[in-house]
Amino acid sequence: MPLPSFEEYEPAGDCPCRGCAQRRRTLARARAIPLRDGGHPAARGARRALVLATAAGVVLGGGGAAVATAAPGPGGRVALDDPGSPQGGRAPLHGPKGAKGTPAKPAGLPGAPSAVKRTDRATIINRAKLWLDAQVPYSMAEYWSDGYRQDCSGYVSMAWNLGTNEWTGSLDKFATRITKEELLPGDMLLFHNPADPNKGSHVVLFGGWVDETRTHYVAYEQTRPTTRKLATPYGYWKNAVKYIPYRFNGVAGGVVPEPPVTGEPPAPGGTPAVPATFPGASKFGPGADNAHVAQLGRMLSDRGGLRFYPKGVSTKWSDADRQATEAFQRAQGWTGADADGIPGATTWRLLARHQGKDIPPLTGGAPGPAGKPAFPGASFLRPGASHPSITALGRQLVKKGFGKYYTAGPGPRWGEADRRSVEAFQRAQGWRGAEANGYPGPETWRRLFA
Repeated sequence: MPLPSFEEYEPAGDCPCRGCAQRRRTLARARAIPLRDGGHPAARGARRALVLATAAGVVLGGGGAAVATAAPGPGGRVALDDPGSPQGGRAPLHGPKGAKGTPAKPAGLPGAPSAVKRTDRATIINRAKLWLDAQVPYSMAEYWSDGYRQDCSGYVSMAWNLGTNEWTGSLDKFATRITKEELLPGDMLLFHNPADPNKGSHVVLFGGWVDETRTHYVAYEQTRPTTRKLATPYGYWKNAVKYIPYRFNGVAGGVVPEPPVTGEPPAPGGTPAVPATFPGASKFGPGADNAHVAQLGRMLSDRGGLRFYPKGVSTKWSDADRQATEAFQRAQGWTGADADGIPGATTWRLLARHQGKDIPPLTGGAPGPAGKPAFPGASFLRPGASHPSITALGRQLVKKGFGKYYTAGPGPRWGEADRRSVEAFQRAQGWRGAEANGYPGPETWRRLFA
């Protein structure tokens, strides 16, 4: 079989993941061979041959990771629209030398009476969140403590609880192709490039649609620098039409909404859900401290009230909960005692069922504390959004010296120039990883307009 070709790459100088660290050490040992301008052509050819030989040896060795990646973007990080996720091949748990465990077998293979372990959608998403909470660093060669390889295909293998580390060329054997309309949480979107598996191939877990337009979905994925969960255009940032939806053969049917509050007690059968039944007025108001308060805050944040929670939601009732609840009630056209900031049965039902009107955003010029523009909420500063606050954000980035990515504008529609400019500003604050993903939160906004 023809060997895939690989591109040389320079690892990000400040990337903490073990893959980049190991690559930096490998390159450091080869610095005697000139690479950049001024190097002899023969030496550059020898260096490229060394890299190609190393990559080929890894592929033929089985289970290793090929030396290939997307070029890092400004600041040493791969751009958001490029997964930058070369992957290893099939491997047992903990790698070729590790404990092999019980391999999963694709459905339909001889000798596979129970092809895959049975699971449900809530379990798949909860397993995916284990790496998200731990912020597992991306690596195409390292294995996490649970035995799964720290790359995109290892992540899906882990979430599906397969007994082996699969890759994009084999994951579809454990799944059935479906349509976009059939996608449910726990399914995957797969792009496998057979001509060059380490050039562009990528896989993500589908976490649900962002809204009824179905233009964006929540993607759980393992990519540089760490595991992330992000609103993503369908089917992906690049090569969108090549991402094919699949359903894991071991999953039970049915839709399972994501638990909006960490630690929310699961419903019977282990399915976390937002209770549509109002828990009672006694659960809210001054002095209240329970999971329903946090549930309320998370639902209000999703409906345009994120700006009321600059420090995040809490189980303890606060003035932020009252203000956000009042804003939601007023958005429904209620006044007086009907908009007192204390949730009742109707308020809770509208939030739980995602009905009624969202909390309206503040305009870009609406003053916040000290006359500064108020943070409008994260949902208005994301791909596909169009809002005056985006213009205000861009102008302030230019004013602060972070506007080099704007070739025109700034304007009211969110674009890649906005994200890269915000990322540059965040990195200037000393932030890395998920804290510098290019999407402004309340703290980014506060510092930018300080």
